[in-house]
Amino acid sequence: MARDPSFRKLHSDILACEICAGHLPLGPRPVLQIHPKARVLIAGQAPGSRVHATGVPFQDPSGKRLREWMGIGEEVFYDEKRIAILPMGFCFPGTGKSGDLPPRPECAEAWREAVLAKLVNIEFTIVLGKYAQDWHLAGGVAGDGAGGRNVAKRSVTDVVADWKSHWPQALALPHPSPRNQIWLRKNPWFGKDVLPRLKRRVGALI
Repeated sequence: MARDPSFRKLHSDILACEICAGHLPLGPRPVLQIHPKARVLIAGQAPGSRVHATGVPFQDPSGKRLREWMGIGEEVFYDEKRIAILPMGFCFPGTGKSGDLPPRPECAEAWREAVLAKLVNIEFTIVLGKYAQDWHLAGGVAGDGAGGRNVAKRSVTDVVADWKSHWPQALALPHPSPRNQIWLRKNPWFGKDVLPRLKRRVGALI
């Protein structure tokens, strides 16, 4: 953990957070990985039930696929000084009819800007899923093109396909969940055009 006392306090405050306690079926267990030296940021959605059980981010099939997409192993992935992992919601939100529920909005409102302000060395942000894309890419935060300005009105597929709008500061990806296997088959350009660039970009920064 960083030596900066304010960073350590922020991190400990997040781990003790109970803002959403009354809405979480398994109770609060914030899961994140942060260090001011990290150069790559993974902005995700929210931990699933398996990650809630272990307290380790992306320790599930989605994480395995994400590491394959990035071209790295667990040793690098879980090195907080190289890779920060900051989901939109730090706790498992529960399950709905079609999968996990959306991240609780209170989490980002309470903590996200404060954490991002401490991650001063981030050079590349991997943005997973609609909620993270709306936060990080809408308004042209990571790029000046029309894709950045209109992210909130576009589908995940459209935003991912328009990856050059945010490159090389950020890259929008579909969620690496096994549930997205059909999407990957329908969009072969993703594996051909996007993933090789992702691997090279990550490799250059770690």
